[in-house]
Amino acid sequence: MFVLGLPYAILHGGYLGLFLIIFAAVVCCYTGKILIACLYEENEDGEIVRVRDSYVDIANACCTPRFPKLGGRIVNVAQIIELVMTCILYVVVSGNLMYNSFPSLPISQKSWSIIATAVLLPCAFLKNLKSVSKFSLLCTLAHFVINVLVIAYCLSRARDWAWDKVKFYIDVKKFPISIGIIVFSYTSQIFLPSLEGNMQNPKEFHCMMNWTHIAACILKGLFALVAYLTWADETKEVITDNLPSTIRAVVNLFLVAKALLSYPLPFFAAVEVLERSLFQEGSRSFFPNCYGGDGRLKSWGLTLRCALVVFTLLMAIYVPHFALLMGLTGSLTGAGLCFLLPSLFHLKLLWRQLQWHHVFFDVSIFVIGSICSISGFVHSLEGLIEAFRYNVED
Repeated sequence: MFVLGLPYAILHGGYLGLFLIIFAAVVCCYTGKILIACLYEENEDGEIVRVRDSYVDIANACCTPRFPKLGGRIVNVAQIIELVMTCILYVVVSGNLMYNSFPSLPISQKSWSIIATAVLLPCAFLKNLKSVSKFSLLCTLAHFVINVLVIAYCLSRARDWAWDKVKFYIDVKKFPISIGIIVFSYTSQIFLPSLEGNMQNPKEFHCMMNWTHIAACILKGLFALVAYLTWADETKEVITDNLPSTIRAVVNLFLVAKALLSYPLPFFAAVEVLERSLFQEGSRSFFPNCYGGDGRLKSWGLTLRCALVVFTLLMAIYVPHFALLMGLTGSLTGAGLCFLLPSLFHLKLLWRQLQWHHVFFDVSIFVIGSICSISGFVHSLEGLIEAFRYNVED
C-alpha cells in the first residue's frame, strides 16, 4: 500500500531517492537474515538448532540475566505502535482516496473515514489467521488491477516524461521524511520469525529473502520513477491524486478496497500482541484473561477490540496527513525493528561467531539507522506541527 508514497520520495530526493530504495532493500534483506540467525544456537554436538521462536524471545535473550523481560516489552511496544499506526494509515488513505474521487459530493474526508471505519468494525470478530487470509487474497487481486491501470496510464504518456526533472540534489528539509516512507515500505521483520518457522524447508529462507527483496526493489523503483517522470514537480503525496478524474475514480475505488482488505492483518496481529502481553500471561498478566474457559472471547474483550477500531478512526481524523504520518511511523518504529534492533541483537548473541566484516556491517547499519531514524522523526514531526499550525489540507 505504501508504494503510493514512493514517487513523493523521488520528488524530494531525485536519484538519491532511487538509490535509497535499493539501499533499503539490501539492508532490510541483510537484517532479516541476521534476525533469523539469532533464533539459532549451536548445541553440544555442534549442530545448529532453533532455540527461540519469536522477535520477543530474541529480545529477552539479549537482556538476560539482569532484565529478562525488558527486551521483550520494548519489542512488544514497538510492534504495537507499528501495527496500530499501519491500521490508522489504512483509514487515512481510505478517506483521502474517496474524498479525491468524488469531490462533488457534500462529504468531507473525515466523513469518508468514518464510513470506512463502520465497514471495518466486523474486524473485531476475527478469530484466526485463516479468516484474515481470505481478505489478504482479495487484497492481492486488487493490487494487480491497480498496478496495471497506473502503469498503463504512465506508459501512455511516455513521450512527455520529464527526465530533466530528476535531480541530483535533495530537499534537505523534506527528504528525511522520504527516508521514513521508503523504510516503512520494506518493514517485514516482525513477521519473519513466524514465517521462517512455518516454511516447509527453512534452509531456503535466505534464497527466499534474496529473490523477494530483489523483486520488491525493482518493482518499487520502477513504479516510483515512472510515476514521477509522468508528473514531475506536480507529484502529490498519494500518487493516484495525479490521475485524471475518470481513471482516478476507478483506481481509487480499487485502492480503497485494497486498504480495507489490508486492515484485518495488522489489526489482528496487534490484537494478538496486546492480548498475549496484557491478558494471557497467567499470574503475571496485568488484566484478567479476556477468554472464557471454553475459549470464546468475553463480551468486554470484544468491546476492547471495537474500541481499538474506533481509536484508529480518531487518529485518522485528527492526523490526516498521509505521507507525514507514514514518515513519522517509519522513522520511529520501522527503523528500530528493521535496522537497529536486529544488528544490536546479532552483535550481542553471536559476537563470538562473527567475522570482522559482519561486525562492520552491523555497526554501520546501527549508526546509519540511528541517524536516519532521528532525522526522519524530527523532520516528520516538524512537518506535522507546521501542517496543524497553518491548517494545511492534504
